Amino acid sequence: MACKPTLPPLDRPTGWRPMDELVPVDESTPVDASYDWLIVGGGITGLSAAMRLGEVAPQDRALLVDARPVGWGASGRNSGFLLDLPHKFDLDHPDTARLDRIMKLNRGAIDRLHEQVDRFAIECDWSPVGKLQGAVKKRGTGMMARFCEALDKIGQTYEVLDRQGCTEIMGTGYYAGAVFTPGSVLVDPLLLVRGLARNLPGNVTLRDDAAVVEFAARDGGFTAKLRLSGGDTRVVSARRVILATDPYTREFGYMKNRILPTITYASITRPMTREERSRYKGRMNWGLTPADAGGTTLRMTADGRLLIRNHYGHAPRYRADGAVLARVAEAHKQGLDKRFPRLSDMPITSTWGGVVSLSRNHATYFGEMAPGVFSANCYNGVGMTRGASSGRLLVDLAVGHRSQALDDIIAVSGKPSTLPPDPFLSVGVSGRMKLVEWESRSEM
Repeated sequence: MACKPTLPPLDRPTGWRPMDELVPVDESTPVDASYDWLIVGGGITGLSAAMRLGEVAPQDRALLVDARPVGWGASGRNSGFLLDLPHKFDLDHPDTARLDRIMKLNRGAIDRLHEQVDRFAIECDWSPVGKLQGAVKKRGTGMMARFCEALDKIGQTYEVLDRQGCTEIMGTGYYAGAVFTPGSVLVDPLLLVRGLARNLPGNVTLRDDAAVVEFAARDGGFTAKLRLSGGDTRVVSARRVILATDPYTREFGYMKNRILPTITYASITRPMTREERSRYKGRMNWGLTPADAGGTTLRMTADGRLLIRNHYGHAPRYRADGAVLARVAEAHKQGLDKRFPRLSDMPITSTWGGVVSLSRNHATYFGEMAPGVFSANCYNGVGMTRGASSGRLLVDLAVGHRSQALDDIIAVSGKPSTLPPDPFLSVGVSGRMKLVEWESRSEM
C-alpha cells in the first residue's frame, strides 16, 4: 500500500491566541533516516502517545511530525472543555458498566494532564470549575431533564439551576435552566498542547513543519516522505506507526468510507475592558455546553473573553470557506448580543472552523488497523479527554502493556459503520445537518 495524503489546509487557524504565535515549536532538529516509531499528528492524541513512549519505551527513538504547527488542528481549535462524564451519544447508552468505563478513562486522562501541567509549569488557565449544560426553551429543558435522569442512573452528583441561578453565574437571563456538574476542567487548549509539545521526552523528536507527502508499507515496516517547511524532503522509515490523524486517517489508506469529517464554527472576543467588567454581572471563568446537541456552546474565559460555538457542516476538504465564516461571524455576534446586551459593543476578534470526525453509528475506533499501524478515530466531538487516553493506550497496546484502562478503552470502542458514496453522502449529510439546525433553532 502506498498513498499521497492530502495536507491539512492553510485555512484560518484558531483564535485562542494571535496568529503570529502559531509558529512551529521545532523546525530545526535534524531528521534521521530511521526510527522505531513514527507518530503522525501533533494534536492531543499524538502528544499523549509521545509522552507515553518516554515512560514505557525510553530506549526507542520516535519521530513526531505534523504538517502544521502544534495547535493548528482540532486540539487547538476546540472550546477548551476536558469532560469527565460520558457526553452526548455516549450518555444515551443503556449499559451503566460501559458508562463507568468511559468516566474512568476521562478522569484518568484529566488526572494525567493535570500532573503534566503541574510538572512542566504549563500556563494554560487550568480551571477545575466544572461545567454547565444549559437550555434556552422547552426543547432544551426537556433534554436537560433527560440528562439528569442519565446522571441519576450512573450515580453522579449535580445541581439543577433555574433562570436566576443561571443569571448569577453567567450574567445573562437568556437561559431557562442548567445542570451543573463539578468534574470537568476548562483550559486554553492551544496553550495546553503547545506546552506539552515543548516538554516531550528525550527519545522523541518533534518536527511540526513536516508534511507527510508519501506513505507506504515496505519490508516489514513503513516509509514516509516528509516535506519540510524550507522545501527540503526527507525519507524516514519506522517499524511502527501511530496515526494520530483522526479525520485525515482516510488519507493514509485506512478507515476509508467510515469517517465523516464535520466542521463546527467558533468565535471569540477580545478580553473585557475594566469598564465592560463593571457592566457584566456574572462570574468569570465558566463554560456551558447545550442540552440540545444542536445548540450553542459558550465560554467566559479566565481573562474575560466570550467564546461561542455553533453551526455545523460537512467538510470533505477539511476547511472552512471564507464566505461561510463571514456569515457565521455575523450569526455569532447576534447570538452574543442576545445573551449579553450590555456587552454589545465588545467585538469578535476571530471566527474559525474546526474539523472533527464523526461516525455514522456513533462508534469510536481504537486499535491496530493493520500490522504495525495503530490509530484512534471518530471521537464524535469529545476529543480532548478521549484523545489523551487514546494516545497513551495505543502505545500500551503496541508494546503489550496490559492494564484496566486498556481493557476499558477496548470495551467502549467499536467499528464505525460504512458511509454511502457520494453524491448520496454529501446530499444526505447536508440535509441532515440543516434539519438538526432547524430543530435546534430555539437553542441557538
